[in-house]
Amino acid sequence: MKNLSSNEKQQQYFNTDHLKADLKGHSVRGGVVTMVAQASKFVLQTSSTIVLARLLAPEDYGLIGMVTVITGFAGLFNDLGLSSATIQKSEINHKQVSTLFWINFAISCTTALVVAGLAPVIAWFYKEPRLTWITLALASSFIFGGLTVQHQALLQRQMQFKKLAKINIISMLAGVATAVISAWYGLGYWALVLMQIAIANTNAVAVWVACDWRPGIPFKGSDIRSMLAFGGNVTGFNLVNYFARNLDNILIGQYWGPQELGLYAQAYKLLLLPITQINGPVTSVALPALSSLQSEPEKYRRYYYKAVLLITTVGMPIVAFMFASADKVIFLMLGKQWLDAVPIFRFLMPAAFIGTFNVATGWVYESLGKTDRQFRWGIVTSATIVISFMIGVYWGAIGVAISYSLSLSILQVPRFIYCYRNTPLRLTDLINTLSRPCCASLVAAGGLVGINQLFPNGINILISLFIDFVLYSLLYFVMWMIIPNGRNTFFDILQITNSLRSKPK
Repeated sequence: MKNLSSNEKQQQYFNTDHLKADLKGHSVRGGVVTMVAQASKFVLQTSSTIVLARLLAPEDYGLIGMVTVITGFAGLFNDLGLSSATIQKSEINHKQVSTLFWINFAISCTTALVVAGLAPVIAWFYKEPRLTWITLALASSFIFGGLTVQHQALLQRQMQFKKLAKINIISMLAGVATAVISAWYGLGYWALVLMQIAIANTNAVAVWVACDWRPGIPFKGSDIRSMLAFGGNVTGFNLVNYFARNLDNILIGQYWGPQELGLYAQAYKLLLLPITQINGPVTSVALPALSSLQSEPEKYRRYYYKAVLLITTVGMPIVAFMFASADKVIFLMLGKQWLDAVPIFRFLMPAAFIGTFNVATGWVYESLGKTDRQFRWGIVTSATIVISFMIGVYWGAIGVAISYSLSLSILQVPRFIYCYRNTPLRLTDLINTLSRPCCASLVAAGGLVGINQLFPNGINILISLFIDFVLYSLLYFVMWMIIPNGRNTFFDILQITNSLRSKPK
């Protein structure tokens, strides 16, 4: 990007032909960079969770959880699915992206005003006056979010994952530092509010520094109708999906109060934390790669199943281990006062286990431009989950956790059958891909539970959890060596690191 004219700097973000010459190399190197960055974020998040859980009370998390259900829902309108449209479209230009930028910014400002106006309503609904000022404060972050949508999409389209990684780490570091300092000085739940604002503001500044594309004026004849339709379907799916996935927080908060919601929300967040650290980075690499292969079915199929195998080989054992050592994980991460979250944590495990490969259908819909079908299936899924939550809430947070896990389990087979229709992918190939990491993870977890039952110990919690981790890792590795073709598959995954030595063509 050196010694380029202003016009050349603008145009370099739109063409992707140069990436196809070494797509595998870009994917592997980008994946590793993103995973390293995500590991850094994971360390930051884990450290902040450990510290903040001891400085704040469950009620503080419950209060923020009540508001973030609404702000998170409203935040979906900042994007409108237009970032995915920019990444997926084979050919785009400056006029189109500029027009999309101003649409995103206008919507984000409108969203901020709407959320601010809803602040008294949210406080009334939960019968909690403190929520008014929390909502007003969080509304400001929407404006900064709207400024970054298209810039981040262009960086991702060009597979500039190093820049995105630096942005994510810097933003998270700013948020964590703000939260810890605020909590240390006794600001209570405001520490969590300030953390979200600091992340949004820092991210906006860093994105504009990293991406030197600048939007022009919006163009009336920029031919963005197909991109708006694509984004509209993505947004429609995200809206119904978000509502269904967050109705649990609304119901628990309404019927059982901030204490119960705090336990549920932290159990849910802690269990899904490692999954998001894996699925997010892999998706950021897989989606642009699969989009570029949409006209080459055989290459598309091979890439897709390798990506699924990668996220499940790493994600499934983490979830299974956390289930087997739930009491120790909760005690170490959150402290003794959070042990009531252990049963909730364990009943959410099936949902988290499925969550390790939930993104796989989204890859297909978005990379192949079939977001209208994604939206239709999202309605079916959301309706099922909503019904399950409304039944489970009568038994509190545990009832909601059980109903959520059951509903997701029931939907899996029809979900993939519908998704794969008229694509190069087959359900039998997916089952074959998932079978080995699933079997190895579950058997290793069962073995660890059995060992702990036979040989309980009362040693230091950190040492005990470390022993559990070593035992589980050995059991997981042994299972891969035993299951049919497991040895070859496992070492094939490890050999991906060899690609790091290859230089771009």
